[in-house]
Amino acid sequence: MTVKLKEVDVVVVGMGWTGSILARELTKAGLHVVGLERGPRRTSEEDFAPPSIRDELKYAIRLALIQDAQRETVTMRHSPSETALPIRRLGAFLPGSGLGGSGVVWNGITSRFLPSDFELRGHLTQRYGRAAIPSDLAVADFGVTYAELEPFYDRFEKLCGVSGKAGNLRGRQIAGGNIFEGERSDDYPNKPLVTSKPGTLFARAAAELGYHPFPVPSANASAAYTNPEGATLNACEYCGHCDRFGCAVNAKASPNSTLHPVLLQDPNFELRDHAAVKQLVYDRAVRKVRSVRYVDVRTGAEYEQPAGLVLLCAYVFNNALLMLHSGIGAPYDPATAKGVVGKNYCYQTTSRVQVFMEDEEINPFMASGVNGMAIDDVNGDNFDHSGLGFFGGAMIFCSPASGRPIMIRPVPPGTPRWGAAWKQATAKWYNHSFFINVSGASYAHRHSHLDLDPNYRDALGRPLIRMTYDFQENDRTLVAHAAGVAVKIAQAMNPTMMTAPPAQRGSFHTVPYQSTHNTGGTIMGSDPGSSVVNRYLQSWDADNLFVMGASTFPQNAGYAPTATVAALAYWSAHAITTQYLKNQGPLVDA
Repeated sequence: MTVKLKEVDVVVVGMGWTGSILARELTKAGLHVVGLERGPRRTSEEDFAPPSIRDELKYAIRLALIQDAQRETVTMRHSPSETALPIRRLGAFLPGSGLGGSGVVWNGITSRFLPSDFELRGHLTQRYGRAAIPSDLAVADFGVTYAELEPFYDRFEKLCGVSGKAGNLRGRQIAGGNIFEGERSDDYPNKPLVTSKPGTLFARAAAELGYHPFPVPSANASAAYTNPEGATLNACEYCGHCDRFGCAVNAKASPNSTLHPVLLQDPNFELRDHAAVKQLVYDRAVRKVRSVRYVDVRTGAEYEQPAGLVLLCAYVFNNALLMLHSGIGAPYDPATAKGVVGKNYCYQTTSRVQVFMEDEEINPFMASGVNGMAIDDVNGDNFDHSGLGFFGGAMIFCSPASGRPIMIRPVPPGTPRWGAAWKQATAKWYNHSFFINVSGASYAHRHSHLDLDPNYRDALGRPLIRMTYDFQENDRTLVAHAAGVAVKIAQAMNPTMMTAPPAQRGSFHTVPYQSTHNTGGTIMGSDPGSSVVNRYLQSWDADNLFVMGASTFPQNAGYAPTATVAALAYWSAHAITTQYLKNQGPLVDA
């Protein structure tokens, strides 16, 4: 039996970065907000305290803060002709679970997208001509511009105390910063982190080759910082336990460290943890979501929470699943390219070069999620793509994130995987090896999409989300080009030895970790015939439903998506509080 509860002003589904931002902005506007979180309540003080949080086996190997694939997962196939099978153990991507979500376990890379990333189809058409874009490359404009989002990028950076160096401050290029970035209204609130030895070597070699190195922007505070919400972050201790971990010293920005100290004390906010959302109750006739049905996973009890406003702030797969399972919007059909929900699933194309330098002490155990250097010379459309056979680019960076001894054992190719020779190689090279990483764009392809799997269900009885995805020719050519630049920089370091970047001819593999940068499925745009939500992230099919997160990206750029996810959340919150609450209908005419 489902227990129907008293109506509230707002229900937020998922309490990661976007849910926490929206909940905070709407409680400040005087609304009663209920936050539904599928995992447990977690706080920095109680759950991330040293020394227990620095347990590599528990958190990095056994994934204690990551989504439980035994309760919910995705099925995977490379093409529509294949039968999808469930991913029984997450590997390629690792969505967080519990209060704070993936915002707890990220590394902290806080890059802004380029201005051209937001108007990609229009930009490519203007520069190269409409005929230059392949028919199966389903790139699209976001429907919002960089200039419109810039103030909200700035808000997020100040919320997190981001450490970095501006390269384009109010139209003035600044040496040492990222000169390719869009114009900024203000510098970063904190100076860059102390650069790692590999980052220093990389920057020197890149500059000698004519590239423009800059510190990777990081949501790990380089100095103690109090944000506009009154929450204080401590200075990073470079312990090397960022990705897959909560921060032991409260230096890495997360929803838990930046927003929850205020939000959880607000009488206008109510958190319900262990609340797995099952379905949105959709009234097609009046274009509204009437309520949200969820299950308390501890007791199995089912509840229905009516609300005037529903904010879908779950992870990419869950956003698409709830839209499809609730019958909101037309499902995408790759055969006809009709429909919208599930369309334009994208990921991240990656590569790397391993460098061995016998005469350099690397000190890998002194690290943060991001205290290295990068170049953007071959990112986005910062270079001429004429005749190259692909569009897009990559951020190339050198920022060893840890020296944790279980996972970090750099040895040369051909080294035995166990035994005396392996031990000797480990001892010799542990302090003398690092990677140059390539983080490439993933541009939407007609056949890449999400839909409901007809054969498998999750613990709540819903169909699993089915991912149809593989690397396409644009992906492979793009990453090969960027990897070639990484090789040149590695060679300029005069290494003892180096590895060639892995070949990109094979299919996407779900086992080795690559990035938790999944995007698409509920994409934004200016036309209800080709997008799920409008420029304010409001559903075209339900006026009181707003969908947040990277699921709204029409394609993915060569950067980590978190800063853009957060900027869009602030942008949408501003539209809700200044426009929607005054006139509760469509913010954009269909």
